[in-house]
Amino acid sequence: MSGAFTKSMARNIFYGGTVFFFLLFLALSFDTLSQLPKRDMRANMTPQIAEGKKLWETNNCIGCHTLLGEGAYFAPELGNVIVRYGEEGTKAFIQSRPKEGIPGRRSMPQFNFNDEQLNAIVAFLKHVNSINTNNWPPNSQG
Repeated sequence: MSGAFTKSMARNIFYGGTVFFFLLFLALSFDTLSQLPKRDMRANMTPQIAEGKKLWETNNCIGCHTLLGEGAYFAPELGNVIVRYGEEGTKAFIQSRPKEGIPGRRSMPQFNFNDEQLNAIVAFLKHVNSINTNNWPPNSQG
């Protein structure tokens, strides 16, 4: 190899690198697509879970809470709330919120959910809790 870096050498490095990274991109894309059926949870989805997700979004729960690390950090993470408090404990907490809030403290508002809506929200949170997050968060406190 000569001491000079020629145009043809640069072109070969460019084309070789382009082909290498394109093949790497294809391999990673194929691997990701082959992993999706194992992680796809559409088969577990029920109308009740979909209704819970709709309630989650329309009441802007993500505006205060995080869900699997996404959202605001004003209130606790809810991705594993069912593990921490159970279904009945979660329902009881949501129902027991005071209408006026707690004076001098930040507090979750009372949404006046009926039993069907509470069951839908709990079903949604239970579904989220079953997502394979590769052991994140590392502790159950969220």
